Formats: sequence, C-alpha cells, structure tokens
Amino acid sequence: MLIVAVDTSGRKGSTALCRGDAGGFEVLQLASLEHGTYSAQLMPLIAQVLRQQQLGKADVDGFVVVSGPGSFTGLRVGLATVKGLCEPLSKPLATVSMLEAIAIAYGRFGETVTALLDAGRGEVYVGEYKLGDGSAEKIRESIAKLAQLGDLLASQGRVFTPDTRIAEVAGTGSGVQLAEPVLADVIGHIGLRKLLAGEETDLATADVNYIRRSDAEVFASPKR
Repeated sequence: MLIVAVDTSGRKGSTALCRGDAGGFEVLQLASLEHGTYSAQLMPLIAQVLRQQQLGKADVDGFVVVSGPGSFTGLRVGLATVKGLCEPLSKPLATVSMLEAIAIAYGRFGETVTALLDAGRGEVYVGEYKLGDGSAEKIRESIAKLAQLGDLLASQGRVFTPDTRIAEVAGTGSGVQLAEPVLADVIGHIGLRKLLAGEETDLATADVNYIRRSDAEVFASPKR
C-alpha cells in the first residue's frame, strides 16, 4: 500500500511517501515544510516527491494527516489539502493525533503513556493513552496550565515531550522525558496500520482537533 503522510501541525512540517503492508514498512522519501508557507508549499511538494519517485497521484492508495493539536492555520491547510486529494481520487484517509503519535513512538506495549505538547500562552496539550501493538487507545486529551504541570504529572506513568521548554519547566525528577519530534514518516506508519485495519476517517465529517477553541471562536461576538 502506497501512502502519503502529511504533518502541518507545528513550526516544522513534513510530508512522507511510504509503502507497506501487514508484514513491513518502508519510507520512500521524507521532505520538510517550513511554517508560514504550508498553503503554498504542500501541494507542490507532494507532487515533487511523487515525481522524484516516478509515481503519480493515481498510484497512491491512501492518505494520512495529523489532525491536531497544534497550529490552527497549519492544521486546516493540511486537512484541506489531503481531503482535496482523497475526494477526486476516491482514496481513503486516516487521521492521527500528534499526541497519539508521540505516545506510540516512545511508549511500550501494554503501558499507559502521557504525551505533552507546548500549546503556547503558558499552556500545554496533554494526551494520555493505553498502548497496544502499534496503536493507542485514548484515555483523555486535554489542555492544562504549564505552571501546574508538576501537580498534573504526580500520578502519571511515563511522560514524553518533544518540547524543550516543557521538559525544563517540569524539571529533573519530574519523570518527563525529552523525545525527538515525530515526523511524517512515523505518522505514515501509524496511519498505514489504521488503513489496513479499516479505521478510515469519513471525508464528509473529517475535522481538525484543536483541543481548545481558536481565537476567532473565543473573541467572536455572541449570537443574538
């Protein structure tokens, strides 16, 4: 199965062209995206990667995209672009939470893992998952104050974050482990497992998962 995976959730984005099945997985190409230019970069980059591998859009069997949490604009661009490819090509879509991806990438089978991401504004995204074999069952996803992180983690198991600031605030002895950022190749591997298991996302209802409301929603005038 040939898939295209996309992550536009953070300051550094990426896309990956991957191939795999139940017995194996390989990354054909991984390419980076620069924040602030996702809308201009993403579609041409996907086309470029396919062209370099001597493949076309019709050769792709499915698409995977990070659905959140993260940059409000970035997430919208990523999902809209991938949906714009899935619909005319009649290809399936799998969505992956970045918190979920961190838990799967660094956790172990059978354990409960917490993943943290910097949400800005003195806040942190928190995802707690029970890990299966290459999968994660969501226990909860929420947003918390960074200043209260110590109290939040007091009863947690292993905790991972790719954000240096969070690890520094948590401090030595907090149990927070600094991890490498998860890129689109890992997202592709998780998404492939979902597609093979029939866990497709409905294109008609697919949406981003901000966990918190956008500024537009927060500051919008109340309806009369």
